[in-house]
Amino acid sequence: MQISELEKSLGYQFKNKKLITEALTHRSYKKEVNNERLEFLGDAVMDLIVGEYLFHLFPKAEEGILSKLRAALVNEDSFTRLAKRLNLGKYLYLSPAEENNNGREKPSILSSAFEAVIGAIYLEAGFEKAKDVALRLLKEEFPIITPEELLKDYKTTLQEITQAHFGVVPEYRLISASGPDHKKEFEIGVFIQDKEYARAKGKSKKTAQQEGARLTIDMLKKELNL
Repeated sequence: MQISELEKSLGYQFKNKKLITEALTHRSYKKEVNNERLEFLGDAVMDLIVGEYLFHLFPKAEEGILSKLRAALVNEDSFTRLAKRLNLGKYLYLSPAEENNNGREKPSILSSAFEAVIGAIYLEAGFEKAKDVALRLLKEEFPIITPEELLKDYKTTLQEITQAHFGVVPEYRLISASGPDHKKEFEIGVFIQDKEYARAKGKSKKTAQQEGARLTIDMLKKELNL
């Protein structure tokens, strides 16, 4: 596995290769260590990185708005997008069963691995380097970071589009729910006039619906030349 390719994408080269290996090891791989501890650390680091960034970016924003903005960036959907930007799924250590279960594309696994990688960078190189890497990736994936853009309600936008062009509202169907009660993952399908346009997963039905709506909007923009 060419970790050097991942390091190039990150813009950071690990001195301790065991650390990045740990960050990429899913618990299903059944080794002595997995990435859950680094995920825990990376989650806290990302909270601080994004919180500090938004604090300086919006000096007049109230605490409530800042909290909503941070929640819009520090979540499974956002981290999954960042993980895919790094092609992180390619480098994961998974069990054969998880591999066969499309584990390299699972949002829960990808987002956790991204947090673990940030945690690993923080442990080895400190907060500033972790911040440099995380903010560069965030700005590339989210070129427009404004309250209007981040707090956009994709379900409302999609409903406006479907009512205008199809005369109906979209339907959100629960495709599956998996995982233990404390770590459920929901898969939602978005249907318009019984045609499925997109599927999305999330830690809550609401999160999955919002992501499904976002994906459907992207498809309709192309289909309807919006």
